[in-house]
Amino acid sequence: MKGYKDQNVTDRLEKAAKARQALLEQFRNRPSEDDPTVIARRAERAAVAEAREAREAERQIQKEKEAAERTAREATEAAERAAREKREAIERVIREETDRADRKAQRDARYAARKARQKK
Repeated sequence: MKGYKDQNVTDRLEKAAKARQALLEQFRNRPSEDDPTVIARRAERAAVAEAREAREAERQIQKEKEAAERTAREATEAAERAAREKREAIERVIREETDRADRKAQRDARYAARKARQKK
């Protein structure tokens, strides 16, 4: 292995302690709350959050609008379907009555023809 060095336990512990110390120094050296870069970063984050909330509100309004349109469209379609079904039912009843009247007329004609044949 190319980068492998024979290290003992104390060397590894020293390296870990140095890494922890470096992290602690980095934490201590961070800018204070009144630093202009921190203030600018905070303002930028607030602006991004505000824009995100505005987009979410806009999306919510759009979803509600689409839901209302869908509900209205479904209600219109249901009314049209009900009217079509009613019209079809009426047409079916009329057609059945017409067929029944035709069958009766044919039956009466056959009966009359049979009676006419019997009288001869």
